[in-house]
Amino acid sequence: MISRCKQLFFIAALTAALVTPLYAQTAQKMENLLNNRSITWAQASAFALEASDKLLSGTEDEAFRFAQEQKWLPENAASHEPAQLDGIALLLMGSFDQNGGMFYLLTKNAHYAYRELVYKNVIQGKSDPEMLVSGEEFLFMINRILSVKEAETESAQRKEEARRRAEEERLAREINAQLAAQNVADTTVSVTKEGVTISLSNIQFRANSAELVASEQTKIREIGRILETVPGRSILIAGHTALAGTREEQLRTSRERAQAVANYLISLRVRTTAEITVQGFGADRPVADNTTPEGMERNRRVEITIIQGGGAR
Repeated sequence: MISRCKQLFFIAALTAALVTPLYAQTAQKMENLLNNRSITWAQASAFALEASDKLLSGTEDEAFRFAQEQKWLPENAASHEPAQLDGIALLLMGSFDQNGGMFYLLTKNAHYAYRELVYKNVIQGKSDPEMLVSGEEFLFMINRILSVKEAETESAQRKEEARRRAEEERLAREINAQLAAQNVADTTVSVTKEGVTISLSNIQFRANSAELVASEQTKIREIGRILETVPGRSILIAGHTALAGTREEQLRTSRERAQAVANYLISLRVRTTAEITVQGFGADRPVADNTTPEGMERNRRVEITIIQGGGAR
């Protein structure tokens, strides 16, 4: 019999790690498993399927039949017979969507499932594929495979984020090169959390209006040609002002000027209205010192962001 302290440790660890998938599990159910020296195929199926969010209701026998239908159990498994370690490994590999090596993928049998979980360090210490599995050992394996699954998910997310970042940086370099080739002044390109941002500083409008002057229209046309080479991605156009006038005036002016740029791009058929979002931030997001003329020029800007992976919003 394992100690009460150890029982509570397993219950607390599993409950903390599995709040969502195990919301229907009870501490009593886990404690019953912990006190079981040899769990049956039906008990193992019911707990594994509930823990993996594959089957949240039904009897142990129903869980057993479901696992059989999915071929997650050995062919000779019987509902109320003691479960062997290699068969438990097969059940966990299947119910928790674990990928394996070539031999496991080809055979999907208990032998190679066991070897996979030894390799993944889910099965630890000295073990025999044919040994019976206690409730304590089974819950430990559940806890371990969830840790492995979480680590695999985080690793996949990091790889995807790195891939997207590299793609955005490549796009930013290409846009920067095109802007330089066309001698488009007062522009910078950067990768932001939203996507690739083209910043037009010291953007000029006619006095007391949001109408672009001719030189700025030329600049926007060049940028429009670049945007046409990146189809299928929505655009965010954000206006910014220097620290002049009231905050209400700053917000209104920044939005009107961003809208003017949006309207011009729409008139050029670079994007449709549905593919452009317009925002005005006033002087709330300065990039330079508003107490100097140079800083104010940099803060009077419009930013055109090619939204990462985004179609029309």
